[in-house]
Amino acid sequence: MAKYFLTCAIDYATADPHQGHAFEKIGADAIARYHRLLGDDVHFLVGMDEHGQKVAQTAAERKVSPQELVDAVAESTEEVWGLLGISFDQFIRTTDPAHKAGVRRLIELIFENSPDDFYEKAYAGWYCVGCEAFKQDNEILDGKCVIHPTRTLEWVEEKNWFFRLSAYADRLKKLVSGEEFLQPKSRRNEILSLIESGLDDISASRSRFSWGVPFPRPVSSGDAQTTYVWFDALPNYLTATGFPNPDHQKLWPADLHIIGKDISRFHALIWPAMLMAAGLEVPKRIWVHGFVLVGGSRVSKSAGVNLNLREAIDKYGPDALRYFLLREVPFDGDGNFSWERFDERYNADLANGLGNLASRTISMIDRYCDGVVPRGAPNEIDAADEQDLRVYHESIGGPRGFLLHEALKAVWLTVARANAFVDRQAPWKLAKNPESRAELEMTLASLVRQLTRQALYLWPFIPSKATELWLALGAPQTPLDMGFAEIEKVDPTGWRVLKRDLLFPKSDSLQT
Repeated sequence: MAKYFLTCAIDYATADPHQGHAFEKIGADAIARYHRLLGDDVHFLVGMDEHGQKVAQTAAERKVSPQELVDAVAESTEEVWGLLGISFDQFIRTTDPAHKAGVRRLIELIFENSPDDFYEKAYAGWYCVGCEAFKQDNEILDGKCVIHPTRTLEWVEEKNWFFRLSAYADRLKKLVSGEEFLQPKSRRNEILSLIESGLDDISASRSRFSWGVPFPRPVSSGDAQTTYVWFDALPNYLTATGFPNPDHQKLWPADLHIIGKDISRFHALIWPAMLMAAGLEVPKRIWVHGFVLVGGSRVSKSAGVNLNLREAIDKYGPDALRYFLLREVPFDGDGNFSWERFDERYNADLANGLGNLASRTISMIDRYCDGVVPRGAPNEIDAADEQDLRVYHESIGGPRGFLLHEALKAVWLTVARANAFVDRQAPWKLAKNPESRAELEMTLASLVRQLTRQALYLWPFIPSKATELWLALGAPQTPLDMGFAEIEKVDPTGWRVLKRDLLFPKSDSLQT
């Protein structure tokens, strides 16, 4: 069984997660579940970034301690991920003592392994609390950070430990130039352009606040420093494995980091450079997704463009939201959310497409075959589905990367084929003619084979509804127990179907 260590970006512990966070976690969850169906030993990591100036400022505004703030946000976040069926194996918090110890050990390892890579420097520059980063001139528009235009930049002057990122330009260029390390290609090109323009050394510590991990060494004046938040946050992927315990190598290096495009520079440049400096392996792969837009604007609490995630879950259930985000928003770019489009997708794809197919197939088997799936040999429908499902695999596990929207599109081609097959065969007509009994049974058996495949292939995306469909078909065990290796060998003959409530009841607001 192959190890597969998958991570998401850890989220700032300042507020409940929003649609953008959900998009990333749902996408990563689909990939984790996909690899479980392959039979891999998956370790799926999520968590909270609980240190930094932004957290401290938010706590002060709410008149609570930073620890009280992050405890409340972590509890609420875990609850939301539970509602969405995010099947994480570990939830790391950067306030965990083990994480703090791992960060300090990593920094010391850099001092030991690459003693010239940390140096002291007095620095002055514009700092964005939203990004927790100093901004260059090309990152500032009208005096504001281009990513957080509602926040006021702060002028910071202090003496810090700096990390010699510039020394790693050649090694980073070689790493990023590979086709698989950083995807999609558009993001790889952006990072290569940054390297070509020249890499600046970066601050590794801060002196003006204490809500963070103490930097292991003071500056020459004797003043204690706090680890810069990105030098604290990025190592969570490593400390989650138990680092510096030698057993961490059972998980490390990470097989895949899933991140948003606004933090690609930190993950594709700073993080591997830190690991190189410490003499540790770099992650195998980074996939960068885009933003969920609302009315053409990025979902952002600070900009007032936000959605109530619990409301979105309540509308049609968590699986419908999971489906909508991963079908409507490309996982390699930006996409828009609107309630109108959510309603349209729900009714067209889920209620009228998959839901209707399952309902009428099960009802016909119950009516015409006493609820028992008849025998039927594979046919041209199975062969056509096989071609589409090959695209599904290529869209999740192939060299093209993680095009989850294309994987779902491939499955829905099989749903459309099945519905067209029902209309063409008209089992309700075949049932009236005893001489058509064999064709009726062939038709119903073919539909059950399709639905069984669809339940398993959709389990990474809509796990609750896929399992519900699986059980309604009378299939043995669960989709996860079956896995991809066994699904094509399955013969549903003799299964007893179970009539249940509609998988996806049609929305009253769209019925005409």
